[in-house]
Amino acid sequence: MANFVLVHGAWHGGWCYARLADLLRAKGHHVFAPTLSGLGERSHQFSGAINLSTHITDILNLIQWERLDRVVLLGHSYGGMVISGVADRAAARISALVYLDAMIPHDGQSVFDLAPPEIVKLQIEGAAASGGVAVPPTPALAFEVNEKDRAWVDAMCTPQPIGCMNERIRFTGGGVSAVPRKIYVLAANWGSGRGFRRYYEQVKDQPGWTRFELACGHDAMIDMPEGLAAILIANAL
Repeated sequence: MANFVLVHGAWHGGWCYARLADLLRAKGHHVFAPTLSGLGERSHQFSGAINLSTHITDILNLIQWERLDRVVLLGHSYGGMVISGVADRAAARISALVYLDAMIPHDGQSVFDLAPPEIVKLQIEGAAASGGVAVPPTPALAFEVNEKDRAWVDAMCTPQPIGCMNERIRFTGGGVSAVPRKIYVLAANWGSGRGFRRYYEQVKDQPGWTRFELACGHDAMIDMPEGLAAILIANAL
């Protein structure tokens, strides 16, 4: 029996993992799908002070107060930034890291450093309406969410604190390398396969990494929860 902690990406919330969580729980695993500060059902707590460090602390506190160990820690998209920071500080409690179509930062990098400049420009311009503190959600269509679920995803997504996007991560421990088992799951159909493929290729020859592809859009936990669950159960435990 494993302890899965599922960390969502920008604009999302724990709600996006409902299908995956049900499948993992049906196999007897413990599953935690927290919503990060200021998002989803916690959007009433939105603050311009929320940043990447806040979200890293959200997950560190979950692991501490739930007294979890041997954690399979999964991060989607922006969630890759969060789980990287958590791994740097709590590697002893993590048995595997799973990057689900996610960013893999180096020390000193932010989301805005890693994103294409034209996307950063659009997000900063979009945040202007909130005084520069909230980045409006990216439409589900842009993430190539399956057509049936797009309206639901758009209705559920909430603005992202800009501090999560422009704060640079700082590693004070061993960083991602401190966790020996790492998995990258690429959403191969997003952006005609380009999407986050650079991270998938980046880890190809690095020790401790295993790679998989799912033929779906960026929100793989929504589009292909069964395929993702099968990968996790077979390879992350």
